[in-house]
Amino acid sequence: MLTEEQLDKLRTAGKVSGAARELGLSMVKEGVKLYDVAQEVEGYIREHGCGLAFPCNISINEVAAHYTPSCTDNRVFELGDVVKVDCGAELDGYVGDTAGTVEVGTNAYRPLVEISKTARNAVAEFIGDGVPLKEIGKAVEMTMKNAGFTPITNLCGHQIEPYNLHAGLSVPSYDNGSDVKIAAGMVVAIEPFATNGAGEVRNGKPGNIVRIARERKIADPKAAEFLEYVKGEFKTFPFCARSCDFPDAEKHVRNLVRHGVLSSYAELVEAKGGIVSQHEYTFYIYGSRGEVTTLP
Repeated sequence: MLTEEQLDKLRTAGKVSGAARELGLSMVKEGVKLYDVAQEVEGYIREHGCGLAFPCNISINEVAAHYTPSCTDNRVFELGDVVKVDCGAELDGYVGDTAGTVEVGTNAYRPLVEISKTARNAVAEFIGDGVPLKEIGKAVEMTMKNAGFTPITNLCGHQIEPYNLHAGLSVPSYDNGSDVKIAAGMVVAIEPFATNGAGEVRNGKPGNIVRIARERKIADPKAAEFLEYVKGEFKTFPFCARSCDFPDAEKHVRNLVRHGVLSSYAELVEAKGGIVSQHEYTFYIYGSRGEVTTLP
C-alpha cells in the first residue's frame, strides 16, 4: 500500500492529468492545429508542478494511439474527425494516465465514442482488491458487443509503478480467462478502446514518440549532452523532440534513433481501418473499490 505522502503525489499527478485532458478535449475544433493542442496540454502539466509521463497523444480516426505532432506539423482537425487525447503527468514518478475521445462538429460516431466511456465506467463500478482480470475484460467486451462494437483486443490497460508506465499486469478488454487478480495497493490504468473495425491494431509508420533503449558511448558531444538532458528531464518515461527545451532536438532524436540509443513507437492503426474511440482513467486500488485518481 502507498504511504500518505506517496498517495498525495499520485492524486496530484492524477488531478493535473485529468484537468489537462479536459483542456485538450475542449480545444479540439475544426481548423485547430494538433500542435497547438499538444503544446497547451503539456504546458498545463508543467505549469502545475508535474513532469510529462509521455507526450500528449492526439490520435485520429483509425489511428488508435502513439501519434503526437512534430515541431513542424501543420495538420488541423477536420469536420467529422474522431479524436483521442491521451496525456499523463508524473510527480516524483507517480503517474496519472488518462484519455478521452471527441468528435469534431458532427455526431456520426457518437455511439462509438460513448461506448468506450461506458465500458470504462462499467469497470469503475467493481474494480478492487481480488477482482480477476477476466472479469474486467468480460465487462468491457460485453458492454461493447451488446452495443454493436468490438473491443481492440491487442491494446490493454496496465499496472503502473513509480517511473514505470507499463509495469506488471496487463488488463485485457476481453475475457481472456485469466484468474490473476487485481490487488490492493496497485495503481492501474483502465483504457478500453472500441472500434467498428476488426478489433485489432497493427503497427503503422514510425511515430515521433521515443524512449531510451540502451546506453552506449556517443561520439558527438552535443548529442551526448542532449541525452543527459533527456535523462534529467524525462527520466525513464517516453518523450518526443517537440517537448524538449534543447537546440536541434529533432536532429538529435533522429541521430540517436539511427544509432540505436533511442527506439521509436510506431503509430497503432486499426487493422481494417475502423474508427477507434478510447476513454481512460487511472485507479488506486485501496480495498474492495478503486479510487479514480484522474478526475480534474
